[in-house]
Amino acid sequence: MILPPESGHEAAPATLPPMSGEIVATWLGRMPYRAAWDLQKGLVGERAEGTVPDQLLLLEHDAVLTLGRQADETHVLATARELRRRDIEVIRVERGGEVTYHGPGQLVAYPILRLGDRGLLIRPLVTALEEAMIETCAALGVEAIRRDGHPGCWIAGDSRTPPRKIGALGIRIERGVSYHGIALNIDPELRDFELIDPCGMPGLVSTSIADELGRTAESPSTAAVERAARIFGPAFARALGAEIHWSSGDRPEAIALPGRAAAAADDLALTPVA
Repeated sequence: MILPPESGHEAAPATLPPMSGEIVATWLGRMPYRAAWDLQKGLVGERAEGTVPDQLLLLEHDAVLTLGRQADETHVLATARELRRRDIEVIRVERGGEVTYHGPGQLVAYPILRLGDRGLLIRPLVTALEEAMIETCAALGVEAIRRDGHPGCWIAGDSRTPPRKIGALGIRIERGVSYHGIALNIDPELRDFELIDPCGMPGLVSTSIADELGRTAESPSTAAVERAARIFGPAFARALGAEIHWSSGDRPEAIALPGRAAAAADDLALTPVA
């Protein structure tokens, strides 16, 4: 918040000085999609105005399907009745790309970066997100790759099996600030991906860290997602040549200065899950 100057003192600057490449990372636990969406949009406005530094929000969502702004709804395969029965909402958002599933056991990362301050274009940002997913997979014992023309993170196929998708990617730039981001499958319930054609690709096989390691009976775990988040954050910063700083509060109010983002944070209902 910028306060009026006291008598005899200079006015406070209207924006924060450059943060020397620092990105503030915050682990938010499990959060409903709409709450995180509102938080992102508030922070985008504040980052565009220079009242907060670059952010990296790391979290896990309740089950939800999101459609990119031009996505084809026919790639949602579940009936409306089935989605109501399972309490899964379908939400159309501003990002590019097709339909995506989010749910327990999946790491979601939302980079809110003022790209001009870093001399950063969209393609290098996408590459940095992909590199961070690949490094996170490697640290957890799984070899992943990038595929030209197919954004995200993949497990290579061979003569017997097609490539399998382990991480999705879709971003949006507004007022020079990025938001939305990636979803990396740590140990989600993979049957939930049968609700959709992932990324609009019929027949696409989705996989996870747990599945690739043979831990097929493993239940979704927020603790496992947090471990992955602590790997992903520094990996993403390194890919950008930046420094990472972990928010001490690990709650949205710890990163949202007074303003629109703070108002959004007041409405959040965080549900820590063991």
